[in-house]
Amino acid sequence: MSELRSIQKHSRTEHFDVFLRQGFILSGNFSYEGLQANPNLHQVFENWNQQFGPNMLPSQTALLCANEHLCVINACSNDTPSIGKYLQPGSSWKVADQGDNPLARCESAGYLQLMNGDDWHAQELTAYLIAVTPVMDNHGKIQFYLGLFTQSRINMENLAQLLYSLALSFQSSIQNVEERRKYDRLNNLHHMKEMESKKHVILFEASKKLLAKIDVHSVLTEVIDCLGRVYPNTRVDLLLSQDNDSTNLSVKPLNFQRTESDIRTRAFMEGQVIFEPTLRGSASSSGNIAAPLSGKQGVYGVLYMEFTDELIDASDLQFISLLADSAGTAFENAKLYEQSNLMINELRLINEITKQLNQSLRLNEIFNSASSEILSIFGADYSCILQNSKDSDQLIVQATNLPAMFHETFTLDQGFSGLIYSSKEPIIISDYWSNDKVTSSLMQRTNSRSLIGSPILVNGNVEGVILIVHRLPNFFSYDNYKLLQVLSSHIGLAMTNASLHAEVKRMVITDNLTGLYARHYLDEQANLMQKKDFCGSLIVVDIDNFKKVNDTYGHQIGDKILIHVSQIIKSSIREMDIAARWGGEELAVYLPQVSKDQAVRIAERIRRRVMEETQPQVTVSCGVSDWNWEEDKISVESLFYRADMALYQAKNNGRNQIQIG
Repeated sequence: MSELRSIQKHSRTEHFDVFLRQGFILSGNFSYEGLQANPNLHQVFENWNQQFGPNMLPSQTALLCANEHLCVINACSNDTPSIGKYLQPGSSWKVADQGDNPLARCESAGYLQLMNGDDWHAQELTAYLIAVTPVMDNHGKIQFYLGLFTQSRINMENLAQLLYSLALSFQSSIQNVEERRKYDRLNNLHHMKEMESKKHVILFEASKKLLAKIDVHSVLTEVIDCLGRVYPNTRVDLLLSQDNDSTNLSVKPLNFQRTESDIRTRAFMEGQVIFEPTLRGSASSSGNIAAPLSGKQGVYGVLYMEFTDELIDASDLQFISLLADSAGTAFENAKLYEQSNLMINELRLINEITKQLNQSLRLNEIFNSASSEILSIFGADYSCILQNSKDSDQLIVQATNLPAMFHETFTLDQGFSGLIYSSKEPIIISDYWSNDKVTSSLMQRTNSRSLIGSPILVNGNVEGVILIVHRLPNFFSYDNYKLLQVLSSHIGLAMTNASLHAEVKRMVITDNLTGLYARHYLDEQANLMQKKDFCGSLIVVDIDNFKKVNDTYGHQIGDKILIHVSQIIKSSIREMDIAARWGGEELAVYLPQVSKDQAVRIAERIRRRVMEETQPQVTVSCGVSDWNWEEDKISVESLFYRADMALYQAKNNGRNQIQIG
């Protein structure tokens, strides 16, 4: 033990001798990388000051630490007010600033300097003994300087011994700081490993949860909660490129008006994670991160994070990138599920509406049913269905819940209906008040702001227009817009079916040549009217010598004569009267609620007009019969028989006359 103490004493003696010749050399057991930096030296001095400080300094003594450029880092003083200005941090001891001085001499010589105040021009230091030593690493590189100033009554040898002791204590503080740094580095490394492990666990759990969720709101909420657990002090925004009704305040629409250099726009356009650091060239830094929410079918939004207090490194970027990828896939799956449900509901809805529309073959019932269903489906305030009137080249309102507009007509270039008619394209208006280039009677009357409209197309032709409005702006979605297009095509199909049915029905009961009703229709209607009316009359009209007309002028002229006579008959009777082709050149008219005398006058009018208006001229013979409720036997057969007999009598009596049966 005594030998070990002897060796240690001998070693210290050698180290002190080196100190006297060269300066203080730090122990080689530690790395002093970065010690020259001012913050590091300041930290070492603060540590020394806390551990030793004034307790190691005699009265009227000061110790300063200067960096390699002779700039004061810090100082410790024990009752030395006269030299306080020389000890201030930041003070320079360069020759250019202080003239010849101990620190400048030490820098020039490179080893320990001892001097008294008389050797220096500064009056404040004339009473001080001064010792300055360079402090070097074991490679001889100067790290900093220690300067000792004292007014104590000691000699130069004791002054050097005191500075050496202070340098040893300073070395102890350097080692303490270095140990602390190693501990902090290991602790940070351990913390980073723990965070890495935590991130992996959170990412794994979040991925499982995200892929198990099938609604968009839950996916977005899980992403925000996951990031909140890892980065509790960080602002997180989920910027979506699509419409979304999430109630989470962090979910916002993506603003496409930002400049192309904005990292949110770049992340969406480039489909890559972009980090905008606060500190350039650093391995870790605070800053902003934008990560795209990508799926197989595209980019749906951007995950945007602002880091102000936390440092971001490569592992954070990787974690956020992986989470954003999982979120993008989960969001896409949830969207697809949502859209599939929407499509199923739409198909079910379309099927129900189609069934309801096809239940009726009357156009007015179809229009009213469609208008009612549209209001219910879209939650609209008002709807309006217009039909193209080919006779007048106008659009006529056939169904609406705004009574003032029912049966109102519009030109083919008027308002939104005209715009849809001419373009054959649907439209959507988010806010009519901010875009009133088209004057709309419907929007102005209802004080509405939102509108969707669609043409009713049949074989490429616009048969009508559907308009739906609401008083709130931005009320209708793009899905509503697409659904209305589908519904309008089904309404068009129902209109076509109803029109075809009406046309077939008309053809069944109508004579193709004359346009008059067919005989069986007249029979049916007369039979029905005899059951509810109190009287009625029948006129049977026959064109005289019609065979001779055909033989003389040909069958085409004969047909024209037959058509002309039919038109004269239709224009000579009321709308409620029924004119029919009886067979060949014989025509018949049933006059409900008309007496025999009135029927004779009508027959006479027909006879006279035919004789005056036909060319070539023809005449007609008429047989008239009637019935009333007082008769015992009322039948269509009896009515027709008596009229036919009267006609036969008119023919035998010379034609061009009227006989009553």
